[in-house]
Amino acid sequence: MKDYGRRDVALAAALSGVAGYVDAIGFLKLGGFFVSFMSGNSTRLGVGLATGHVAAAATALTLIALFVAGVVLGALVARRAGEERRSTVMALEAFLLASAAGLIMAGLDGPGVAAMVLAMGAENAVFQRNGDVGVGLTYMTGALVKAGQRIAAALTGGDRWAWGPYVLLWLGLTLGGALGAAAYLRFGVLALWGAAVLVAALAVIRHAEEKRLA
Repeated sequence: MKDYGRRDVALAAALSGVAGYVDAIGFLKLGGFFVSFMSGNSTRLGVGLATGHVAAAATALTLIALFVAGVVLGALVARRAGEERRSTVMALEAFLLASAAGLIMAGLDGPGVAAMVLAMGAENAVFQRNGDVGVGLTYMTGALVKAGQRIAAALTGGDRWAWGPYVLLWLGLTLGGALGAAAYLRFGVLALWGAAVLVAALAVIRHAEEKRLA
């Protein structure tokens, strides 16, 4: 994160918030499965296989496969548009989230959930660099490990605040999760529209910045 400016860190935190928001909605709708946290689904897959819960294992495996497909889609779009054109990947994510909301509202839960998972996979290409993830937006284990390492460095004479951006990412995801759960309990699947509109707005703002800097 040290290579990113404050605006990029703020964008990353906002998108982590979106990931937490959407994941909470998916978790409640799917009864304990995730649409962005694939470590959790991998654990569910292993437990399902060990305990003979074939349906649960199949659900987890399907979600993991869709997430990877979303990562591939986002990476391809980022490569084609140019990895600094982050607005393009964000526009893709907004489209997928809006599609998910529309499909689920139309009673097409399966395709709608699939679009949610694809969106979360694609989001990880927003900060793609040389084909690799520059900032992980939908999972926080790595961010917490780095925060701990930076705190250790600060305690031994290093940069006093290098841990801050990683904690900010975690806070974004956590607060987003709380908001997503509350919104889903109040509005149901309509809550997904909020995520779609926010990402679309962020994409428009980022696109304007990219045009100004071009």
